[in-house]
Amino acid sequence: MKIRTRPPAVAGMFYPADANVLSQQVDTMLAQASCTVAIRPKALIVPHAGYIYSGSIAASAYTLLQEMEHIRRVVLLGPVHRVPVSGLALPEADSFSTPLGDIPLDQEAMESIAQLPQVIWSEAAHAMEHSLEVHLPFLQRVLGEFQLVPLAVGDASPEDVAGVLDVLWGDDKTLIVISSDLSHYLPYQQAQQVDRVTADNILAKQWPISHEQACGATPINGLLATADKHELTPHLLDLRNSGDTAGDKQQVVGYGAFAFDEKNG
Repeated sequence: MKIRTRPPAVAGMFYPADANVLSQQVDTMLAQASCTVAIRPKALIVPHAGYIYSGSIAASAYTLLQEMEHIRRVVLLGPVHRVPVSGLALPEADSFSTPLGDIPLDQEAMESIAQLPQVIWSEAAHAMEHSLEVHLPFLQRVLGEFQLVPLAVGDASPEDVAGVLDVLWGDDKTLIVISSDLSHYLPYQQAQQVDRVTADNILAKQWPISHEQACGATPINGLLATADKHELTPHLLDLRNSGDTAGDKQQVVGYGAFAFDEKNG
């Protein structure tokens, strides 16, 4: 049986295409990341822009995983940007590839949610989607070997997303990663104000978050919808925007990194 691999679509654009350069860049961002909390996260919210813009913010979350070699499965949810989707889309693939190598998909876990009415199969939804891909090199560097359950999230309710997360929740070997940027194309100071409100909403587990607040509002809301059931406590790791990293301050994109740990985790 031929292995179906989803090749990298944005290597050389959102992050380096050369494996050595990519490894060095990711390792440098992780080494420079500052994190003021010492937790073992069950879930993360992490931005998905090009590394020069949001990589350092993402690194503040991924640095928490460097001592968590027990993680064997990552459930990764991100919003669709190119192909409209009704529900949550699984890829028709056996592995995802980056310049750092192939990541096997957890076929058993994928089949366990494929029967849910809000879950579909769609190769097209994943083919060019960057919101999932940009996280993979970070995960490869901090976790080494793991299996992936990638979900491209389209038109779905928070309850739809929460239902999928509940099925895939698992034990401490399963990590949930929600991919989302925050506000888009606001002036610097206005973006800071809007993103602070969004961060406060997330920390208070108050949903719904709007799509004006976060492009990945749908998967964020799904996580928040099930957060109390699983006794999750959110922590803010970093809150900046492209005006702080590599862009001008006329129109910025907001980025936040959050970690959620379990009461008994």
